[in-house]
Amino acid sequence: MDSERPLTLKGKFAIVTGASRGLGADMAWNLACRGANVCLTHVSEKSTPAVQELAAKIEALPHKPSVYICRADVSTVDGPQQIIDQLREALGGKLAVNILVNNAGVERVVSLAGLSVDDYDTVFNLNVRGLILMTQAVLPYLQPKGRVINISSVGSREGFRSLGLYCASKAAVEGLTRVWATELGHNGTTVNAVNPGPVQTELLDKIPREIIDMQKKLTAVENRLGLPREVSDIVSWLAGDESGWISGQAISASGGYAMY
Repeated sequence: MDSERPLTLKGKFAIVTGASRGLGADMAWNLACRGANVCLTHVSEKSTPAVQELAAKIEALPHKPSVYICRADVSTVDGPQQIIDQLREALGGKLAVNILVNNAGVERVVSLAGLSVDDYDTVFNLNVRGLILMTQAVLPYLQPKGRVINISSVGSREGFRSLGLYCASKAAVEGLTRVWATELGHNGTTVNAVNPGPVQTELLDKIPREIIDMQKKLTAVENRLGLPREVSDIVSWLAGDESGWISGQAISASGGYAMY
């Protein structure tokens, strides 16, 4: 995690869900390196050491961004509001959000014949309902020219075997992104989705190897997996002023694997 970035987001406040590891942690780091004050959300006692380590690295940056840690389960009905309540308490009741990165997500690798209601609830309660409720919870505090960035996936437009729930949930994220861009754009707020291709994180370990190998072969740039920073840089650009005329888009961050 190198820290050299232009301070394009200095003074902004960002919330990143699922920030204890993987892409979420790298996105939070990237935003902070560009000057943003950040809220790191995570879900479990197990993830506490990782998120505390990330917070310490952010606090040690030369420009001294503020960092807050909120623990709540975004897949529950009350989880998103719990994050807002924790933040308001930490900030003395004052909260102004400029950037929301809806990153928290989960997948279940299971074929149609084996799908259960529990599988459906696990995936959709976080990937779709959690994203909706988190954005609703932030809305009263989202400032004009705000940035909502939803993390979807190239799977939103693919038919990956045994990933039906995941692909369907990420397609829903794209649909919500377009509608929210229309609803929220009146004051300069933009809403976009970023669709990563395969990136070398822990989440990739759960994806069938044959899918990963196929994607690498079809990736135009160097036939390789992506790096977390290559996705996070796109998120940080969307979070800044330079992207103010981009909204309602799903941006394929896949090295040319998926070309929209």
